[in-house]
Amino acid sequence: MSPDQRPDQRREAAEELEVRRRVREVTDALMARMPESDVVPTLDRVARVMELMGDPQRIYPVIHLTGTNGKTSTTRMVERILRETGLRTGRFTSPHLHDPLERITIDGASIDPRHFLEVWDDVAPFLAIVDAESEQAGGPPLSYFECIAVLAFAAFADAPVDVAVVEVGLGGRWDATNVADGDVAVITPVGIDHERFLGSDLESIASEKAGIIKPGARVVSAEQEEDVRAVVADAVEAADARLATYGTEFGVTAHDVAVGGQLVSIQGLAGEYTDLLLPLHGEHQAQNLALAVAAVESFLGGGEQPLDVELLREAVAGTTTPGRLEVVRRSPAVIVDSAHNPHGMLTLARALAESFTFARLIGLVAIFEDKDAEAMLSALGTAVDHVVVTRNSSPRSMAPEALGRLAREVLGDDMVTVVENLPDAVDLAGGLADEGGVSGGVIATGSIHTAADVRMVLGTTDVA
Repeated sequence: MSPDQRPDQRREAAEELEVRRRVREVTDALMARMPESDVVPTLDRVARVMELMGDPQRIYPVIHLTGTNGKTSTTRMVERILRETGLRTGRFTSPHLHDPLERITIDGASIDPRHFLEVWDDVAPFLAIVDAESEQAGGPPLSYFECIAVLAFAAFADAPVDVAVVEVGLGGRWDATNVADGDVAVITPVGIDHERFLGSDLESIASEKAGIIKPGARVVSAEQEEDVRAVVADAVEAADARLATYGTEFGVTAHDVAVGGQLVSIQGLAGEYTDLLLPLHGEHQAQNLALAVAAVESFLGGGEQPLDVELLREAVAGTTTPGRLEVVRRSPAVIVDSAHNPHGMLTLARALAESFTFARLIGLVAIFEDKDAEAMLSALGTAVDHVVVTRNSSPRSMAPEALGRLAREVLGDDMVTVVENLPDAVDLAGGLADEGGVSGGVIATGSIHTAADVRMVLGTTDVA
């Protein structure tokens, strides 16, 4: 290196450090706001910000996704297929695994920190105006999730993208993302979750989810319980929308376990697509893929034009879903999964039985206090030989001793070990798995925070 180059390198390093400092400053300030786990049933604040900004969410078409389980995986699949067609894509998902900037992607990559700061500098004055207006009227300032959704919509307009694939944060009707009008509304499987905000029965929850269906939209729905189907059908009729349902208009025709994932064949709305190598595990991911294909068919050709099968194969082969039945270590194998409700845990248990053969499988579990931990443990217990109970990094995590007592009631004393901190729990679970020989494994689950923490402990933070 010549002396002349050193000042440039020092300057670049200083600039990079300043960018990192500012990003941390902004994200810390955002996370100090009302958390996304608290929902105020109104779109007024977000709609007001968007109005002041010129409604950037209306500049590009939107594919809007809701549901209880499978939203993020399906969102990533939809975006990946669209990107393979040559479209410039924006993707918004939540929650994040490691970094808030993961939530906003342009062309499949997390938003560049400098771009994030540019968007923040543009948006911050409008957030301040609406915060002041709301507080003057006796209301709260914008929440963390409302702000990050606004930033995503603005970033997509600034890029600009050809299409935005947007995942609902919670519910649908009152979710901040619902200021956008989805050309296509996608409803993944609906189950019981977030009862405090959405209701304790399927009809109430489905009604909130169906709130994303806009007039004239195309609606693509996963297979649903009868109560959910009725609510969705009524919402579609009221919006003069068009509905396509898994198992009727489209679906999986074949799926077989393959090395590193599965081989899937799909009957779409407009074409048949065979021998798609999906590098993800579980029948539910094959079903998510069918839903994603139908959504893309609906968007690109109104459900009447088939996709290029070779293009689709490339897109499917390149699909990733970090934190969803993801193998993050081998010998012993450690798998992380973000299952955080009973329906998700049942799906996980079935996928483990279908896709893996372990001589001994150890569950590593940390669950939030407001979840149905009893039902979750009962479901997981069908798939594992022992459970190590711990806590994750979230303040919402149930205390290990309390979760351990519940686990012993559900699974029996001999099935449960309590470990206070997660790194030690990972070590213990790995040791117990090794008792099964070379074919032992660990499944770490119960929350996206659990999956994220275990990934980090094992040195995995990539989310591409």
